[in-house]
Amino acid sequence: MNIIIIEDERLTAEDLADMITDAEPGVNIEALLSSVQEALSYFKNHDEPDLIFSDIQLGDGLSFEIFQTIDIKSPIIFCTAYDEYAIEAFKTNGIHYILKPFKEEEIVKALEKYNKLRSTFAPADSSLNSILQLFQQKNQPKATSVLVHYKEKIIPVKLDDIAVFYIKHEVTHLYTLDRKTYTLNKTLDEIQQITGNDFYRANRQIILNRNAIQNVEQYFGRKISVALTVPFETIITISKEKISHFLEWLEGGA
Repeated sequence: MNIIIIEDERLTAEDLADMITDAEPGVNIEALLSSVQEALSYFKNHDEPDLIFSDIQLGDGLSFEIFQTIDIKSPIIFCTAYDEYAIEAFKTNGIHYILKPFKEEEIVKALEKYNKLRSTFAPADSSLNSILQLFQQKNQPKATSVLVHYKEKIIPVKLDDIAVFYIKHEVTHLYTLDRKTYTLNKTLDEIQQITGNDFYRANRQIILNRNAIQNVEQYFGRKISVALTVPFETIITISKEKISHFLEWLEGGA
């Protein structure tokens, strides 16, 4: 099996190559490419590999630009350090991903998935376009309010006034800092696109406003639970895998 790695950090690329060859001896790492332009030049002059491992954000742009410019049929395993919304997009479209820093068990899982899909894998250009749009939206102005349904009216609610978005009985709700509940015709994925960095996707059912968080504490199974400044009927938990990222966000980063 021939593999190409697209990664702009040389040491990271070399570590990934070592993990791949350890996980599946006999594979051939054809090239380590470090930029969009280098990858474009390479693919114009070489045959496609069996599989590509590609970072998302390179020094000269997003790696999606490569696959939009050149019609590449090879399956791609994307690598990302943080962007949860893109990860959800990958899941929806059936493209595997690996979180940085890389772990050997994740490399093994990725290669196992490739081997299972090898005979039926098909290009997913439309998914690449949609994911690229999601990344570009990060730099666009965010909404300041959302529209909700109240009795027979549709009214705007300011994002700053919202404590939490949540799913209940397969319907999207929001709960405000003054303890009002509304329903709205958007999925949490759609809401995540229009909210800024003050909101965090705690899990598939919950999006939190940083300004509504009172404190966090240890919970069962190495999770943490989040207490809001307003009473909320559901215990909000953060998985152990996301704790570091969540606390960084809560501190004002991420």
